[in-house]
Amino acid sequence: MNQKNIYINGLGAITPQKTFDNLKFLDELVNEPSNQLKCQDPNYKDYISGDLVRRMSRIIKMGIASSKICLTDAACLMPDAIITGTGLGCIEDTEKFLSAMIQNNEEFLTPTSFIQSTHNTVSAQIALLLKCHNYNFTFVNRGISFEGALTDAMIRIRMDQSSTVLLGGIDEMTKNSFGIMERLGHWKRKPTPQLSLLDDKTRGSIAGQGSVFFLLADRQGENTYAKVISVETFFNPSGDDEILSRVQEFIDRSGIASGDIDLVILGLNGDPSGDRIYHRISGSMFPETAIAYYKHLCGDYMTASAFSMWLAARIMKSREIPPVVLLNEQKPGKLKNILLYNHYQKLDHSLMLISQA
Repeated sequence: MNQKNIYINGLGAITPQKTFDNLKFLDELVNEPSNQLKCQDPNYKDYISGDLVRRMSRIIKMGIASSKICLTDAACLMPDAIITGTGLGCIEDTEKFLSAMIQNNEEFLTPTSFIQSTHNTVSAQIALLLKCHNYNFTFVNRGISFEGALTDAMIRIRMDQSSTVLLGGIDEMTKNSFGIMERLGHWKRKPTPQLSLLDDKTRGSIAGQGSVFFLLADRQGENTYAKVISVETFFNPSGDDEILSRVQEFIDRSGIASGDIDLVILGLNGDPSGDRIYHRISGSMFPETAIAYYKHLCGDYMTASAFSMWLAARIMKSREIPPVVLLNEQKPGKLKNILLYNHYQKLDHSLMLISQA
């Protein structure tokens, strides 16, 4: 396969932090005592006409607005492909439709919630508004949904099937889905100040949500952030030793040495049982490397790794690491390679490598 460079030329992010303005980089932090984080919404009428915005669910508005911010940032009018990843899709509309079925005894149902409940609704709505008839695909693979979309985007660019790809990772959290996952022990029982997430040693994390888009391209633009070198996923490893081995093999296949990695961004989420492997990786593999984390800013959700790639891209372009994400006292002398590792519920694991453009 032709290993051509893949550049991040634009970003758009609507998250629990005020990230939708690309002129600012975590300048004004949100720190709410909660176990469920809500996105900081822009004025959606700035991106979507008023007659349409009233009929859209929140996740669709988030997706369309963040994708438009991304395209504007990259000065791209029409992407060659739209590829998104989502773990739960438009779950709010799904709940509305199922609730209406129960309440109305499966009679007199309006189709709107059903039409908007499918997982590919966000990417379809983006395409409709752009009048984009190009390749459009949504990946739904639990905690590696975004990585599946990223892999597809990279393959299309490297096989000369697309020159520009609008790539997104999107998920929302509703009251019902939060309650179900809370009963399964995924979330902390009490509100937790998010910036002190790792100080709380109780079981679970804090729920999050977000919509993060990237404009990937086969050539640099005026606003290029970074390069995407490689991505890899694996499922249900046998133990910590296999994870460490896979991390090392991923680095070796990427054509660099462990010492060439200047920053490692880990998916620590405040759950002691899940965070153990992150601490082992940082302690045994990167004892003298700067370590960062991010889920105290966005919460934990199936496509939270998209937030980590947004963070890596912003760090690479600004050449600065916000103190709020640093886990140790190490300060890199340079910022050329950033390794990202995340797992979701200890089953879905992913690795990404971002480099200087």
